[in-house]
Amino acid sequence: MSPLTLDQLRRYALARSLFKPTTLMRAIERVGFVQADPIRAPARAQDLSLRHRVIGYRAGDLERRYPRLPLEEDFFVNYGFLHRTHQALMHPRIAREDWTAARRRQAQAVLAFVAERGSAHPREVDAHFAHGKVVNWFGGSSNASTRLLDDMHYRGLLRVARRHNGTRVYAVRAPLPAPADPDAVAFRMDALLDLLVRTYAPLPEASLRQLMAYLARGVPQWRDARSAALDRARARLDGARIDGVDWLWPAGETPRSRRWRADAAVRLLTPFDPVVWDRRRFELFWGWRYRFEAYTPAPERRLGYYALPLLWSERVIGWGNLAVVDGALSVELGYVEGRPPRDPVFAEGLAQELDRMRLFLGSK
Repeated sequence: MSPLTLDQLRRYALARSLFKPTTLMRAIERVGFVQADPIRAPARAQDLSLRHRVIGYRAGDLERRYPRLPLEEDFFVNYGFLHRTHQALMHPRIAREDWTAARRRQAQAVLAFVAERGSAHPREVDAHFAHGKVVNWFGGSSNASTRLLDDMHYRGLLRVARRHNGTRVYAVRAPLPAPADPDAVAFRMDALLDLLVRTYAPLPEASLRQLMAYLARGVPQWRDARSAALDRARARLDGARIDGVDWLWPAGETPRSRRWRADAAVRLLTPFDPVVWDRRRFELFWGWRYRFEAYTPAPERRLGYYALPLLWSERVIGWGNLAVVDGALSVELGYVEGRPPRDPVFAEGLAQELDRMRLFLGSK
């Protein structure tokens, strides 16, 4: 058998992630994890990811349907959405920093308040307890109640029941038992690692190690179990070395298979889409450096505030900055080669993608 090529691996990566659109729940189960981001440019990251994978998807559909689905919002390797059975694998989560006695009393009082009401908006908690203000991560001021609710959610005391105008509304979460023995911890770590591979494969091994480092925030109580989980994964997963890079993917999948076919569509992807999330893989596949620049000072940006990678068939050929202005879609495109392809197939595909984006956003 001839050696696996990078072209075959790239085709496999695209086809396994950008599968034929299906129902919302089936798409999330197939992807595994949907990263969330609050920025709307022109929509939130979770919506921009799901629009390629869900039939008839519209911006905000996940938020509207979330209360009726077996999903949870939580921190995994980043903050996002995952199936309730996968989220349960991370709990009970033991935070690295212990609460003071005063903080524990605050949390117990808030827990009783939320339990009595069934669910609670942060505004209601703040109005009842008047916890005051704290300095947030960006140097500004935030309600202390919001910070406490975030911390209680992270520790598994609360869950996100729904959202109201984008703000999390919390309910009490039923406590989960801790794993009884080391074998149970190993089982959970293996399942979480397999979920990472399902979401982002094929992965350079260095990228999987990076993701496992991020998982330390998802399961801080099992930080020391990550190395053994990686060792077990190397024996369990399939992989190959291409041009000196070791790659891994789920056992039983065959990147050489002709079933993996990238279509000729033009797509604008969110920076957090599984296709482009791994910047190391991005450069290996497409040969140029893409970076998310929303938090880069404006004068230093090269691509733009929220540049969406522009995929055409098997190539990421540029990027787009999109916004809805006065109800109409505003589009600014940039290209790696400095100009768009002259192929009329690309022009037609781009027009179709912008029409899909307008329908998704409800713009004109």
